[in-house]
Amino acid sequence: YTILSRVHSDRNVYPSAGVLFVHVLEREYFKGEFPPYPKPGEISNDPITFNTNLMGYPDRPGWLRYIQRTPYSDGVLYGSPTVENVGKPTIIEITAYNRRTFETTRHNLVINIMSAEDFPLPYQAEFFIRNMNVEEMLASEVLGDFLGAVKNVWQPERLNAINITSALDRGGRVPLPINDMKEGVYVMVGADVPFSSCLREVENPQNQLRCSQEMEPVITCDKKFRTQFHIDWCKISLVDNTKQVSTFQEVIRGEGILPDGGEYKPPSDTLKSRDYYSDFLITLAVPSAIALVLFLILAYIMCCRREGVEKRNMQTPDIQLVHHSAIQKSTKELRDMSKNREIAWPLSTLPVFHPVTGEIVPPLHTDSYDNTSMPLMQTQQNLPHQTQIPQQQSAGQY
Repeated sequence: YTILSRVHSDRNVYPSAGVLFVHVLEREYFKGEFPPYPKPGEISNDPITFNTNLMGYPDRPGWLRYIQRTPYSDGVLYGSPTVENVGKPTIIEITAYNRRTFETTRHNLVINIMSAEDFPLPYQAEFFIRNMNVEEMLASEVLGDFLGAVKNVWQPERLNAINITSALDRGGRVPLPINDMKEGVYVMVGADVPFSSCLREVENPQNQLRCSQEMEPVITCDKKFRTQFHIDWCKISLVDNTKQVSTFQEVIRGEGILPDGGEYKPPSDTLKSRDYYSDFLITLAVPSAIALVLFLILAYIMCCRREGVEKRNMQTPDIQLVHHSAIQKSTKELRDMSKNREIAWPLSTLPVFHPVTGEIVPPLHTDSYDNTSMPLMQTQQNLPHQTQIPQQQSAGQY
């Protein structure tokens, strides 16, 4: 894809300091900057996202916020300008991205902050609306309805929306996606007259007790908001700037002379030589000597204190040695059989006499056996009262 970028002329806006500023980034306005769908007759509904930043910086000013829920909804810039930025033009770079064609277009929004004669309004009230999201509250008709309800309850001469903040920016939690739950929004308004008796009802001890017990307080003017806005009266904040006491304390300045601490003596530039031979002996020589002694003791125990095979055989019974020797011989014969299948049968499997004639059968092969070993089985010739089996005679003798 060929990524194209277009830069258009600047757009100037003139918000007032201390008054809510809302600027909508309309997708319909930016869709004309991108080519339509390849097929004629189709309606272009490309996903478009926006990136906003202060010119020359990666992010926006601290008072300005931006929100866009989906690539198919409009983006909104909102915030409350500060008095420090009055008279200084703030240039916001708005870059629109077409997620289908990967094209971009850029616009510059020049914000010229003006000073407000009636700012700051001394009486300020912040409401928490539970059934609204921030982008819904920023709509001009919804915000106008809320200010109309507040003006009906407060009856001020001048009423302005100062700031709007999402509950998520105040540490709120994302609501569950059930029953069309909203995240909530804080709306701060300011007026030039004291708070009405209806708003003061929140400060009653009875309502404060109900709020501490997580119960809704009893507010007489709540029905004027309930038709469209569900206000959490326990989270309402009333600020009277006319009664705020200045916390500035006069600084008592001294003579500006530090007490005499004596003459300053800097450390010497030359360092004394140090002998590290003793440190070497402690860290290396001593542990090495201890390891060598332990090695010699272990070697003496393992090599010089062995009892030997002879002593072991002297302490072992003869019958156990004979059994062990027989097991070794049988094991050796089985290993020889596994190497060569054609060798003679082992002595342990050969008969000691002929089954018909009764003659003693000598072994087919001799093996070197220990003379001191005791035989496990006596041969037939050593048995007393041996019975001889008669030999077969020719037929002519009968």
